[in-house]
Amino acid sequence: MKKIDIACIIDDDPIFVFGTKRIMQLANFCESFMIFHNGKEAYDKLKPIILNNEKLPDLILLDLNMPIWDGWHFLDEFIKIPNNRIITIYIITSSVDPADVEKAKSYDLVSNYIVKPITMVELKNLLV
Repeated sequence: MKKIDIACIIDDDPIFVFGTKRIMQLANFCESFMIFHNGKEAYDKLKPIILNNEKLPDLILLDLNMPIWDGWHFLDEFIKIPNNRIITIYIITSSVDPADVEKAKSYDLVSNYIVKPITMVELKNLLV
């Protein structure tokens, strides 16, 4: 399994963030993390990184249901930032609503839709 440099988790649930980081550490998944607790915080931090051509996360795990900006709001604003570098985005959510699954497919940046919790096997499959 290859190892990525930076993994970004955008989720307001501290238990999910802690557990996911722990699984990533046990799997030797990445070198470092960027953690944001809502879509607005993530957008405000990632936009200057992109515009200044700094090191981006290789992968974003994005929750849908968060305060301030939810995952959809984040995606709608994030896709407006001019960027020619690849960032893989996975929606990781507790929502099993078929409408959310279909909506996720409408975003070119979204690679997959995964229902929480994420397992070690699913995590390793993200890097295949």
